[in-house]
Formats: sequence, structure tokens, C-alpha cells
Amino acid sequence: MNGSDRSGMVWPAGERLDRKNAHLRSLDGAEERLSLCRADLLDYKSLCAAFTSCDGVFHVASPLSDNDPELMAVATEGTKNVINAAADTGVQRVVFTSSYGAVHMNPRRSPDQVVDESCWSDLEYCLQTKNFYCYAKTVAEKTAMEEASKRAIQLLVVVPSLTIGEILQPTLSLGIELLIVSYVKGTKKAYPNTVSGYVDVQDVARAHVLVYETPTAHGRYLCVGEVVHRSEFIRMMRELVPHYSNPFFYVHNFWSLGMKFTPLKESSHKTVVCLQAQGHIPMLSHKSAL
Repeated sequence: MNGSDRSGMVWPAGERLDRKNAHLRSLDGAEERLSLCRADLLDYKSLCAAFTSCDGVFHVASPLSDNDPELMAVATEGTKNVINAAADTGVQRVVFTSSYGAVHMNPRRSPDQVVDESCWSDLEYCLQTKNFYCYAKTVAEKTAMEEASKRAIQLLVVVPSLTIGEILQPTLSLGIELLIVSYVKGTKKAYPNTVSGYVDVQDVARAHVLVYETPTAHGRYLCVGEVVHRSEFIRMMRELVPHYSNPFFYVHNFWSLGMKFTPLKESSHKTVVCLQAQGHIPMLSHKSAL
């Protein structure tokens, strides 16, 4: 994001624009205000070239895998490169996208403890359970904080929970595939006995802009719209019946900035309609099922 009110997006070296990123060209105002740059998170010079003349950087990229430990280096070293490239090109503020996977993975936390921005996942537990994604996001966020402190970068951290809602890209994200499509298609027959936080993707986008544009914003912001048991989420997806919330996540930081979250039922409905329109799931015979 630079002073001319233009925005830029960086995509990995080797990725073909027409295969993965062409949908970005169809966004409103993209022709006038969107520039795409090719870069590699492990290539410091390519990041410097992409950040030139920018006032702010949104670091949202992260590999998503629990099966490839080597991707952890991309998440951590890539984050270090982003912060240092931002500092060396005169960027003033960096917004880092973390994950509530960097918050909730701690078996020693009391079930009655409120989960807020002070909570961190336990790194040893992440490794023991082979949850490399949560490990990488935790280390990457801490790395971002350390590097930003060294380089005098204003760092804002958005920590989204499970993210649903309308998708722009033609391919499915792993989260939507596992959380929505697998249940709607019936390929997933069981669900975990767990309580999870959910947030609409448009709320996540607004949250990033909000912390960037609010001069007093600082530190971490847990981005959770609602919290329900997985059984309630599945029931709502099947019948869209009223859901219940559980006050296990405290998001006062975003509330204090005036953030209003999209209701989970509305977000779930938009997700299903979007997936139907793009052919990822079949059209339902009864509209009332939506």
C-alpha cells in the first residue's frame, strides 16, 4: 500500500498469473489501483523491489501444511525477510496475519481460562502433536515481533480464527474444504468434540484495514466473530437453526476499535451460496435448507 492510494499484491515466484491470481484482475478498481509483483518470501531482494515506495505492508502469506516440516522455514524466515525488507525500504507499518493456531494450542491452559491476546500456543506441544502449521504460525508471529522491535517497525497483528465466507479464487482453501465442503458432501462422517471460533472472511479483511488505519492500534488483535461447539456448527450448516455462543474468546481489542462481526449464520449461508455458484458443491433441491 503506497501513498498514491494504489495497492500492490505479491505472489510467489514461479506461480503463473493466469492460473492462480487472474481473479484479482476482476476486482472493482483493479485496473486503476492494483499492481502485481512477483517475489519470493525467501528472496530478500525481491521483497525490497516489491515494497519500494510503499507506506504499509500486509504480510498475509503463509504455507499451510501439517505434513511438511520444511515449510516452517518458509513461514519463519520469510517473515523475517518481510520485516527487514519493509524497514530497509522505508515502510512505516506492517500488518501481520497470524492465526488462532498460534493462540489455543496449550494443553496446560485451564478450560475455564478466557482466551485473549495474551495467550500463546505451546511450541513443544505443537511439535509433539505434529501440528507444524500452528508451530510455524507461533514462531513466525514471535519472529515478526522481535524483528519489528529491532527495526523500529510499527507492527500490528491480526489473529483470525476459522475463516469462512465468500471466496474470490477458483480453488478451495484447505479450511473451507475441511470445514464446509466435506460436511456438505457427506465425505466427512464425524466431527471433533471441540469448541471453535469462527469469523467471516470480509470481517478479517476489514480488521486488517482497521488496525492499519487506526493510529492508536498496537499489538495483537484476536479476530473472532462467534464461538460455537462443532456439533452446533454442523447442525446450523444442515438446518440453519439458531446457534449458541460461548464466551471463551475475548475480543475486546477489536470491539474497542468499533469492529462489528458478521453473524455466523449469515456468513455460513454466504459460504454455501458461493460454493454452489462456483460448482464446488451441488445445488440443494430445497432452498429452505440454506
